Amino acid sequence: MTKEEIIKPENLVYKKSSVLTDTPLSYCPGCGHGVVHRIIAEVIEEMDIQDKTIGVAPVGCAVLAYNFFDVDCIQAAHGRAPALGTAIKRLYPEHFVFTYQGDGDLAAIGTAETIHACNRGENITMIFVNNGIYGMTGGQMAPTTLKGMKTSTSPYGRDLDIMGNPLKITELIAQLPGSLFVTRQAVHTPALARKCKKAIRQAFENQKLKQGTSFVEVVSNCNSGWKLPAVQANKWLEENMLPFYPLGDLKNNK
Repeated sequence: MTKEEIIKPENLVYKKSSVLTDTPLSYCPGCGHGVVHRIIAEVIEEMDIQDKTIGVAPVGCAVLAYNFFDVDCIQAAHGRAPALGTAIKRLYPEHFVFTYQGDGDLAAIGTAETIHACNRGENITMIFVNNGIYGMTGGQMAPTTLKGMKTSTSPYGRDLDIMGNPLKITELIAQLPGSLFVTRQAVHTPALARKCKKAIRQAFENQKLKQGTSFVEVVSNCNSGWKLPAVQANKWLEENMLPFYPLGDLKNNK
């Protein structure tokens, strides 16, 4: 088969979305962030909303997201993405606004902004990557760190008597009257990545309804923070993270 035959549209199996730039991703090999980025880019491209999309990323592993998405992006202070996303959406109500946040950002320093934005029903899409640890800053314990899970600040494992319980922020969001669509997905297998893409597509489409906040949690690994090879990290995720953070829709009022 010639090169010309290979690149014919009918022979094309996969190509990089035009919404992704050529900047190499800075995420650790095996991390789920890259897959989620690809999904978001594909959704934006398929909906033909590249010129009407604005992303907001705060401090954390996704701090450089503006380098990877070829859409307008704004960097927020740590935890403040929902507040900034609220302002952008109110100023540009016909644009599609999404925040991209980790668990240390969204469920710790940004808890207040997260809860109040969802309670008000701000018409934005919030994408929450939960790997149970502070990935960027050295692997410290996060609000989502599991019981007994070892981190750099809980070297003997999370002790509930001292450190409290892991925070199921997505279940909390589902109880708020302003949340329209709340779901928990994963991307460590092709089948789960397809389901996650469907959920993120719905979260973007929901902004057309103007009926509330769409919140998508993605349970992911952090093989660097967990100190595991990527394959073992995925296995640990399935055996430990998913029983505590089960996948599926928690709320869908569409």
